[in-house]
Amino acid sequence: MRVVVTRPQHSGERTIGRLARMGHEALLLPLAEPIHHADDARRALLETHGAIAVTSAEAVRVLAALGADLAPHLGRPLFAVGKATAKEAAALGFIDIAASEGGGTELAALISGHATNLTESPLLYLAGHPRAAGFEAGLTRLRRPFRTVECYRMRDVIPEDGVLRRLFADPRADAVLLYSQQTAQRFFGLPFVRENPAIFAGTRFLCLSETIAEAVPADMRPHVAIAETPDEDRLLALLVAG
Repeated sequence: MRVVVTRPQHSGERTIGRLARMGHEALLLPLAEPIHHADDARRALLETHGAIAVTSAEAVRVLAALGADLAPHLGRPLFAVGKATAKEAAALGFIDIAASEGGGTELAALISGHATNLTESPLLYLAGHPRAAGFEAGLTRLRRPFRTVECYRMRDVIPEDGVLRRLFADPRADAVLLYSQQTAQRFFGLPFVRENPAIFAGTRFLCLSETIAEAVPADMRPHVAIAETPDEDRLLALLVAG
């Protein structure tokens, strides 16, 4: 299958490798790139104690840039969305890691269940911008004190129409992988996509969650498939199911 991956360069290259090993023709289309704010993360760690939460592997990559300054904090409990993010945190040296099976809402519930084992300090949430609201809303609903510090932001990448035509029309793509609601909104907001619906008539849009699928235009939703759980293994399984 000819599969287009709409992830930033770093994470996208890993997915491209997985798809190639599965026998697919994998093509990368980054629609955003991260801008790291490592100094903000460094200050936040120095000003807080206790548990840390991350809902993206990008936040872990920000921490990696701290080098030796991160060492005193590697023993702090770390809560992560998904096993991929947890794996990157473990590779960085964190030793007390818990990962949710789902997204931000599930992570909030996981943290609430561990509350008796945590310190009284507010949870430090190292976040990106933009981000989904589910995690913070879940913590608020469960009355778990937290402090949000934005340690990176995603800057839009606008591909040229010629690049999009090569990806989707010469020849046409069989599937597009969508990993976040913001990415889906960027993709379907591209003038090339809006103005050439016929090119995508046979393309499947594989979404990590129902929230992401909601960003797909109504006339394209018959071609949507949603992963059983929001992790890449389940998302890639949709390629086989199709």
